[in-house]
This record gives sequence, structure tokens and C-alpha cells, in this order.
Amino acid sequence: MSAGLVMRNGAQRQSSSGKLRTNANSSDLHAVVSGLRGEVKFGASLRDYTSFRIGGPADVLVIPADADDLSQLVKQAHASKVPVFVIGGTNLLVRDQGIRGVVVSLSRLNAVRDEPNGVVYAEGGVGMPTLMRHAISLALSGLEWAAGIPGTVAGCVVMNAGTRLGEMKDAVKAVRVVDPQGRFIDCPASAIQFSYRRALLPRGIVVGVWLQLKPAQREKIERVVKEYLRYRKNTQPLTLPNAGCVFKNPEHDTAGRLIEAAGLKGARVGDAQVSEKHANFVVNLGRASAADVIALIKKIGRTVEQRTGITLELELKIVGQPRRV
Repeated sequence: MSAGLVMRNGAQRQSSSGKLRTNANSSDLHAVVSGLRGEVKFGASLRDYTSFRIGGPADVLVIPADADDLSQLVKQAHASKVPVFVIGGTNLLVRDQGIRGVVVSLSRLNAVRDEPNGVVYAEGGVGMPTLMRHAISLALSGLEWAAGIPGTVAGCVVMNAGTRLGEMKDAVKAVRVVDPQGRFIDCPASAIQFSYRRALLPRGIVVGVWLQLKPAQREKIERVVKEYLRYRKNTQPLTLPNAGCVFKNPEHDTAGRLIEAAGLKGARVGDAQVSEKHANFVVNLGRASAADVIALIKKIGRTVEQRTGITLELELKIVGQPRRV
């Protein structure tokens, strides 16, 4: 769930002192990516980097070779006042006009390191399914709640991802970020304010997290994970592109129940559809645009508010260049 610095809405946005150049020219961008060891793609479509399979182009997409490569990128972007956005893939809708500046994928920051006393360090680009399997192989409990969540470690920290079984905050021991000047900062969990689908972190890109897990019987962990995966498969549209829950659950109720009660299951705008399996999911039937999804979200919010008086709050993050009117 991003762009260089951690924004209040859960995305990580890189800002720097002074005014950002939201329309950086080609020479600015080439200067920002100069000397990097990772992959650099100008004009790359972002649809392949989101679970929704929706999104316009990035001015330039960078896949840093490692955390040091990312640090160099951030320093150079800071010097040129070019914005950096870290794309996490899930819980994200990228507008059709794409994202200006530099977009970063952390996919090569994928190392996992075991430390004493049940502590595991995972880099920000590690997928939660990979991390959960690693924990199970060590008979370590504490990540069962993540069964079926396709996001990355960094995204799950930033949005304090969770399910009815638990949340990311339950396992976080410390977080490592690269700050706007490219410096590494380690922040203990005690200094982070976690709340429902939100974590107030130091400004910077999450590049890794230390997790405190607990020894348990491997068979018991596997049983819990298997049961929860079965539950998710039966109740959520895991076979169609989506970005997880669209709305946060209001107090003493669920967004899915309210949307279903409003008669919106199966409602469509273009190829964006309210899931017929779980009403708090919007799925891409094949060719949905971001504009289709946004129009459907507005329809859902308007209808629920008219019928119940409840204003649904977005859990989904909508990012990118707004459409010019």
C-alpha cells in the first residue's frame, strides 16, 4: 500500500524541502536516475504493477537493485526536487493519467534474514505470502492473519494491514526507512502510532521491518492458515483483479453489509463491478479504467449515504494525475 514519504492516507510519498517539480522535464529525470544499478523504465505502464491491473504511465519507473541503490535515488530526487512515489501494488488505484515524477517498485528488496529469539527481518519488497511461508518453515507464529494477503511488507506496515485474526502492528518490532535525504533511520515500534489501517511513521520509504514472532507448533500454524485461506476463498473474489476492501468498516457495522443492503452487489460502471461475492470489493472484469472504478465508488458512497445517512470512508488509496477538465 505509496510514494517516497509516508503520507497520512497510507501511501508513501517522497517530498523534499522546497517546492516539488510535479512536471519534471526529461533532463531532470535523467539526472535523478543517473548512476543507478537497478532497472529504469521511462513511460512504463503501471497497470502491471498493481493488483487492480489498472493505471496509466509513470514518467519513469525505477526498480532499485537494493536499499543502497534506493538511497542514492532518493538523494538525487531530493536534490532535483522531483517527487518519488513507491508503488505497492495492492490497496491502490492509479489514475488513468498515471503518476508524474519517479515511481519506485521495491520488488528487488526481497531479502529475509533470521535473527535470534524469534525475530525476522524482511525487506520492504518481500511479499506477505513469501514471508508467511518462511515463518511457518521456522514454526514461528504471528503472521497467520496475513493468509491470502498479496501485499508487500512495506505496504502492510504503512497501512497497518490486518484481518479479523490480527494486524501488522501485532508483530512489528522496528521499522527501517530511508528518509527524504537518503539516510537510513531505524524506528522502534514504540515510536510508531498504529491505528485502524494507518501507521504514523517517520517521513521516508519503508525499506525493511523487524518482526517479533513466537515459537508454536508448525501443524497448528498451518491449520489456522489453511482454515483462513478457505474462508477468504469462499467469501472474497480472489480470482479477479481487485485492490482489497474499498471502504473502511464504520463503527458497529461493516461496509460490505451496508453496500449489499443498498442493492449494489453486481452494480457496474464499464468493466468495474461491485463483487457479487463480497460487496466491499470492486473487481476489474477485464478492461476497467480508473475512471470506471472512481465513478462506481462515488455511486456506492452516494447510494449508501442516501439510504442510511452513513458516510463511508475510503480504505482504497487513489493516486496519480487527476483528469483535466
